[in-house]
Parts: sequence; structure tokens; C-alpha cells
Amino acid sequence: MAKLGSEFELSDDEMHLYSRQILLDGWDIDAQERLKFSNVLIVGCGGIGCATGELLARAGVGKITLIDHDQIETSNLQRQIAYTSEDIGFYKAEILAKRLKLINPFIKVDVYYTNLDEKNAADLIASQDLVLDGCDNFTTRYLVNTVCKQHDVALISASAIGFQGQLFMVEGESACYECLFPKEHHADEGFRCADSGVLATTPNVMATLQAHHALLYLGLNKTPLKQKLLLWDGLTMQQKILSFEKDVDCTVCQARFDHS
Repeated sequence: MAKLGSEFELSDDEMHLYSRQILLDGWDIDAQERLKFSNVLIVGCGGIGCATGELLARAGVGKITLIDHDQIETSNLQRQIAYTSEDIGFYKAEILAKRLKLINPFIKVDVYYTNLDEKNAADLIASQDLVLDGCDNFTTRYLVNTVCKQHDVALISASAIGFQGQLFMVEGESACYECLFPKEHHADEGFRCADSGVLATTPNVMATLQAHHALLYLGLNKTPLKQKLLLWDGLTMQQKILSFEKDVDCTVCQARFDHS
């Protein structure tokens, strides 16, 4: 990748802030500047989204857009680490945006206090380098997947329920969310943290993995979970990575899924 223009070069203060990353073998100033130039949309500011957002802000992702219509409740505080009891009643996206700016004054944060829906999804997603989905409902997940595919925007989707989590990436011509989870088999909106429960650590483990993958992609153009499903089991502390293929009957990408 060509070196970015001078307007995206790191200041002395930014060099100091990100110095431990820049010292890494395989991660240099060019990788850090690519982060500064990146636009990321985080869908959902709950247990996954708020932790992912904080990690990306600390790492130096230049522009983070947050969308969530929910307000903070007492039950959120058990796992949604960006919030405290003083934030109850405020919009999650509002409080998270303020926190991200306090963590890193060099980044830009845009905020939308609404649901992602068919009216706004294309406008929000089309200009992004990467979408990070951490929402807790299937309707939004399928919509995000469809619009990311339509506009050729990379997607890293993370979910957490109970003691378990999942993570995978959709990018370019890869298989998509609907290839992996056909809509007719996963339409039960009752399968959510609010109804099924979740251990405090589970969404934060998945958020860390999601943010880590995002940094690999944005900084180094690496796609380790492209067309692969990571399964994390918090009871056994085991992790599996399964390959999957396109579904010939997928309404989104019209490709082939291998059930082998």
C-alpha cells in the first residue's frame, strides 16, 4: 500500500501515544497511519460495541461512528464497561462517544441516536472502511450484512450469549452472514442477552477479539477470519475456527455453501 499523504502523518503527540504499537515487529508507522485514515462504523453500543469502541480509540482508529438508540439501564452495567451508574438514562452512544474522545483526543467520533434501518443503512455504511456489528437482534444483523455486501464494505460480526461467543468476517467476494445463518433458521428475536442471560466477561472477550481483528485488517490488510467462523466457549476455555463456503441459494450473494 502506498504511503499516505502528509495530512495523515502522525504528530509527535500521536507518535508518543502509539509508541508501543509502532515498536512491534510487523507493525510500523505506515500501519499506524492507515489506522488514522480509517473510518469504522460500530453497530450497537452494548456489551460488545462499547468495549470494541474503546479499544479502537486507544489504538488510534481515526474516525469511529456509533449508532444505537438504547438508553443505559442498571442491568447494562454488569457487562457494558463504558458506563457507570451516573450514566443511567442517557443514550449509550452519547456516553460512549464522550468516553472515546476523553481516551483519545486525536480521533473523530460521530454519533447517531437511532436504530440502523433500511432508511439510513446505505448512507451510513457505504462510506466506511469497516463495519463492526455487535448488536443483539437478527433483523439488524441481516440488514448490516446485506448492505455491506451491496456496497463492498468489509464486515466483522461478533455475538455473545451466555458463556459463548462467535466471530467471523465478510469481505470482498467471501461468503456472507446469510450463507452461514440462513434467515429462515435464525429469525427468533427472543435469543438475546436480555432474555437468555450472559456472563459479564463473555461480550468483552468477543469485543477484544473483534477489535483485534479490526486492527489486523485496517493496519495490515490481514483477514484471518474471512469466510471462517470462530467459536469461543467460556466454560471450557476452548476455541474453534471452522471454514464455511458460499450458499448457492443465498439471496444476498448468490453463491455456494459446502455442508461438508
